[in-house]
Amino acid sequence: MALFGNAHTIDPAKAHHDYARLLGQDEQVYAAYLLIRDTILFTDRRLILVDKQGITGKKTEYHSVPYRSITHFSVETAGHFDLDAELKIWISGTPAPIEKTFTKGVDIYEVQAILTQFVAR
Repeated sequence: MALFGNAHTIDPAKAHHDYARLLGQDEQVYAAYLLIRDTILFTDRRLILVDKQGITGKKTEYHSVPYRSITHFSVETAGHFDLDAELKIWISGTPAPIEKTFTKGVDIYEVQAILTQFVAR
C-alpha cells in the first residue's frame, strides 16, 4: 500500500534510532508512520514530519510542530469502499491543515489518542 502514498506503522524504537539526531535529550518516539519516503513521528514533545524531496531523496525537510501549536485536528475513519483513514491537523497561524492518509491497517483511533494525549495537556 505504500506505493499508493498511504502511511503504515513502523516500529517506534527503529524510528527513534533512525532519527536520534533530531530528538532532544530524553525525547521519546511514541509512534511512527512511513509514507513512501516520508515519515511522521509522534514524540512526547512534538510532531515531526520528515519530507524526503527530489528524485534521489537526498534533500530532506524536517518540519517540527510543537503540540501546543496544534489548534485542532480531525480524523476520518476508513469505510467499506474508501479503505483509507485521514488525519488533518491545523496549526495556529496557518489556515490550511496538514493532511495525511493512512491505510486501513493503521489504527486511526490510536493516532487520535496520541494527539489527544499531547495536545490536550
